Amino acid sequence: MQDASAKVLEHSEIGAGYRFLVFEAPEMAKSLSPGQFVHVKVPSLEASALRRPFSVFDAADGKVSILYKTVGRGTAALNSVKVGDVLRVLGPLGHGFPTVCDGSAMLVGGGYGVAPLHFLARALKSSGQADVKIFIGGRTKADLLAVDRFRSLGVDVFLATNDGSEGVKGLVTDPLDDELARLRETGGRFELFACGPDPMLKAVALRATGTASRGWISMDRHMICGVGACYACIQKTVRGNSRCCVEGPVFRAEDLVWE
Repeated sequence: MQDASAKVLEHSEIGAGYRFLVFEAPEMAKSLSPGQFVHVKVPSLEASALRRPFSVFDAADGKVSILYKTVGRGTAALNSVKVGDVLRVLGPLGHGFPTVCDGSAMLVGGGYGVAPLHFLARALKSSGQADVKIFIGGRTKADLLAVDRFRSLGVDVFLATNDGSEGVKGLVTDPLDDELARLRETGGRFELFACGPDPMLKAVALRATGTASRGWISMDRHMICGVGACYACIQKTVRGNSRCCVEGPVFRAEDLVWE
């Protein structure tokens, strides 16, 4: 884990309140794994403000990138960061996804939950995983993020929106179920990887456990300290309460306890 001074190389709006930020952090980029996160100190907040956690969209060539949505005071303040500014970034933090897969890799993301899945998709492809599919869901077309970036990796992309403005009209689990049915008909093995809102995560986890397949679920909790000291990001598991920032944020599907 490093507490690095990181120069901002790129910061741009990609629509509908979503932003993409890239900073220079050579040592951190080498040690990050898909599904891990970083803690960013937002420079325009008061000195006593806590750092904000962000999933890693990618880490390569000495650069780390994050994809985030403006949802509160911290992310609103982060919007003002400019190219050339220096951020204090703590990472890598948490446990991430495995980067090898038995059978087809089925990635499921909702909204900005696709962020760690891009890093994962690139790692899976780099490891020789041939069949990687991602299922991206959102309320509208504007919430379907990084579609072209996934396609550029050679990943098969399936889209779903609640309003039918792009892809299948309905939930992201609709096209996922179609592909899972096809795999079961042919005897194909698969593993599920997911990040997004809790209802979607529960649905994906139940599909993993219901088919005796491996499932890897990234839980989105308010990780205040990032190092397991404050116990604010508790997730119920079969082993009791677990801290998402230390034992997670990625958990095995069968280990999670849902309300």
